[in-house]
Amino acid sequence: MPHNMDPAKIESEKVFQQMGLSDEEYQKAKEIMGRHPNYTETGIFSVMWSEHCSYKTSKPLLSKFPTKAPQVLVGPGEGAGVVDIGDEQAVVFKMESHNSPSRITPFEGAATGVGGILRDVFSMGARPIAAMNSLRFGPLQSDRTKYLFEEVVKGMAHYGNNVGVPTVGGEIQFDDCYEDSPLVNAMVVGLLNHDEIQKGIAAGIGNTVIYAGAPTGRDGILGAAHSSDDEENEDASPAAGNPFLEKRLIEACLEAIHHDALIGMQDMGAAGLTSSGSEMASKAGTGMLLDLDLVPQSEDNMSAYEMMLSETQERMLLVVEKGQEQAIIDIFTKHDVEACAVGEVIADKVFRVEHNDKVWADIPVDALDQDAPVYYLPSQEASYYRQFQEMEQVVPKITDYGATLKLLLQQPTIASKEWVYEQFDSEMNGNTLAGPGSGAAVVKIADHDKAIAITADCNSRYIYLDPEVGGQIAVAEAARNLVVSGARPLGLTDGLNYGNPTNEEVFWQMKKSIEGVSEACRVLDVPVISGNVSMYNQSEGEPIFPTPIIGMVGLFESTDHVTPNAFQQAGDAVFLLGETEAEFAGSELQNIIENSYRGQAPKLDLQTEKTRQTALLKAIQAGIIASAEDVAEGGLAVALAESVIRANGVGADIQVTEEATTGLFSETQSRFLLTVKAENVGAFEKLQTGAKKIGVVTNDETLTIKGKDNSILIKEQVDQLRKLWSESIAQLLKSE
Repeated sequence: MPHNMDPAKIESEKVFQQMGLSDEEYQKAKEIMGRHPNYTETGIFSVMWSEHCSYKTSKPLLSKFPTKAPQVLVGPGEGAGVVDIGDEQAVVFKMESHNSPSRITPFEGAATGVGGILRDVFSMGARPIAAMNSLRFGPLQSDRTKYLFEEVVKGMAHYGNNVGVPTVGGEIQFDDCYEDSPLVNAMVVGLLNHDEIQKGIAAGIGNTVIYAGAPTGRDGILGAAHSSDDEENEDASPAAGNPFLEKRLIEACLEAIHHDALIGMQDMGAAGLTSSGSEMASKAGTGMLLDLDLVPQSEDNMSAYEMMLSETQERMLLVVEKGQEQAIIDIFTKHDVEACAVGEVIADKVFRVEHNDKVWADIPVDALDQDAPVYYLPSQEASYYRQFQEMEQVVPKITDYGATLKLLLQQPTIASKEWVYEQFDSEMNGNTLAGPGSGAAVVKIADHDKAIAITADCNSRYIYLDPEVGGQIAVAEAARNLVVSGARPLGLTDGLNYGNPTNEEVFWQMKKSIEGVSEACRVLDVPVISGNVSMYNQSEGEPIFPTPIIGMVGLFESTDHVTPNAFQQAGDAVFLLGETEAEFAGSELQNIIENSYRGQAPKLDLQTEKTRQTALLKAIQAGIIASAEDVAEGGLAVALAESVIRANGVGADIQVTEEATTGLFSETQSRFLLTVKAENVGAFEKLQTGAKKIGVVTNDETLTIKGKDNSILIKEQVDQLRKLWSESIAQLLKSE
């Protein structure tokens, strides 16, 4: 397509539709401009008004999130959120999706997803100290799914390991709905001092715009727009990433923030130069002039359109005081990163792009950012919802409880993710106290007796059954992961993954799940400080399960509070905190038996959840809990098995008093599996009401679970359970 084509033809031949603009949006852009937008301007409108950049359909829903709290220093709207952790220090964190690129080119798509979220964090002035991931794939049977899974993991590991940031944990779920629409969400946490917080603003008329990083090529053009529709776009290959350049870029940017000349900094993520430049100017109430003749280029004869929409990785845009350009450029040169002046901050509130002595774009800057279209889409209750709500709770018929437990432990969603995390370096920098395989990762804050806990969680099966309750459960589950590790939750970031929002039932799922997340955040006092929305995740017209992934960070006020999730020593008493009911809808057991999900999602009382979490954290901080784990997928039997599998040389002798299948495999919420040293049982029982002693840790490396009549329901050797659990994913990948 000729980039200098007659602007009138863009309308008459509906070229704008190929770029992702609707008829109404094109007419609005034309009205704003007072003329036909040219080809480059039309491309700029298309990416900035895409869902990926503007959140045009999700913005009305996102306003429901509670975002303020005393510990929140920077909330949504910047590259990442910032939360106080005391001692004039703060953590910076955000989650970002890279679903569409990872589906097309899984290695590069996943790798560049890690690179992009790293830049969001260090653009705020923070040194990245930990990475997490949250992944979704189809069942591990087809060659295509195995390929996607293996390449995504390799790509994330390649980037994280080589950039020098430890990947300390993550979570993965496998379900049919992700067969051709995998979800790849990456989360990064950084550390800074309060006086180092940097924002992405283009302030100060006459100040200089500096480009730093990789030269611009024809990578990922229109990527943001292609990620915001439901077309296949197999030719929209993502950009390639260079973790070695990113490592140098991190060091250069973190040195530059200490120079008084630096005014603002933002990464060139989705929509590249276009988004970073226009957003920085709009936030500052200024305009920006870019001279593309000055932009470093890796390919010949690039047009203004290509340079403005390129998504070449490892690039940053900075605004520095006029006259101080060389001081900043010298910092980047010192770290072997190319940097040069490419424009200036101007008084006219426009985004102006020049190339070869011609103006290729001259757009009111707020039209691209603050004044982008916002849509209030219609929603309709999902057709299955009422039917599911009216279903009775059915207890599956199980004849061999031991065989069922072993089958559950081999399900990829429950099984050990060792095959994945052994590819990541989780120990680099020496501050990882609990890494992959823990409910929450634990990272020590150097030179202080404190640490942070990091987790990511979302059971999309519950959200499919009941979006509002499922959204609440996602937040509660993430908070449980932190609390059982001994940390107090501080804030969360989200990765909101849904199908096509113009499908009224999908939008209803989205609306209700966000309402559920919001309510849980309010009750549990966990503000939303950053996040990402990814829509149009579907294949062959079928949407994925609504998947609002919750990334959460908590604080240990002392490293003494760090609590293991494995049983510790023989003689410790085993307690179950919380009552168990027959709740199997959306469970892993239902998946095994029916190969589908239906019925009422598990109930959740948020006040009960808050009360139990508060009391449990108090008991942990008092030093009377030996180990703690929440009861999640697979129910109590799986939690018990994992607690002895992760331990060294112990077993357990347990009794359940409920109906056997319910007691063993129900997924009732707000339950915790705890062990307490014998000498601390009295103190524990005073602190913690509602906990019931169900057994004792033994030294015989056997998991024995009896029914209420003392009949043996399960008696399995721990080493056999460990083998099944730890080798399952590797065996599935090897199978034909």
